[in-house]
Amino acid sequence: MADGTGVMLVDKPAGFTSFAMVRVLRRLSRVKKVGHAGTLDPFATGLLVICIGRPATRLIGAMMEGKKHYLATVQLGCVSTTHDPEGELHATGPWPAISAETMEAVLARFRGTIMQTPPAFSALKHQGKPLYHYARQGIVVEKPPRPVVIDELEWLDARSQVEVTDPTVQLRIRCGKGTYIRSLAADIGAALGCGAFLSGLRRLGSGCFSVEEAVTGAALAGPDGRALLAEGLLDVEQVRKRLQYSSEIYNMPDYA
Repeated sequence: MADGTGVMLVDKPAGFTSFAMVRVLRRLSRVKKVGHAGTLDPFATGLLVICIGRPATRLIGAMMEGKKHYLATVQLGCVSTTHDPEGELHATGPWPAISAETMEAVLARFRGTIMQTPPAFSALKHQGKPLYHYARQGIVVEKPPRPVVIDELEWLDARSQVEVTDPTVQLRIRCGKGTYIRSLAADIGAALGCGAFLSGLRRLGSGCFSVEEAVTGAALAGPDGRALLAEGLLDVEQVRKRLQYSSEIYNMPDYA
């Protein structure tokens, strides 16, 4: 970490905002220009790619093009005003067991390119301000549905169960940029007829980066943070090569 610039892979803990982790890295690196390549909500955990210094932050656009890999926990039989555990929860009442065939048929409807409506509580901008700014004031701004790509959507218990009796369902998801997993969970619940919200989320990968390479955010915020940063910081040129290789393999736009 000769000049303190590069890319740091962080395993964000629950309870931390993405910007809070940016502040931690800014303090440790003593570099002002720090940003991340894709927000994780406070309740979510997992991979957060943080770019330190202008040479690294210039790569954020290319990093955002990469596919995201998630492990999502969806709670059936209940809805949330924010589609996640941070909103007001409302039970939808008793619901009958859902057959595995029905679950698979519903999930199949959400694979490939679909139209998705962004949630009211999101960082998507409207007239220069994020949607959550309006939602917190009780102002509903409806953005038109937009296309997103979901490459993989797998119910992890599909092979071991003939029907869904447990309201907690785990899904493995691989998707393109701009996909809101909260909206996906709510839409799946609506399609099943029982309602649902996203009760847990862990990002396992982003483009050519994996959470297995990441340093825990709690450790970085601790007394050994600067040493962990020096040890784990990826060189910008090394990251460029990884992005270039990824763009060639997955036919992504060139990072340049």
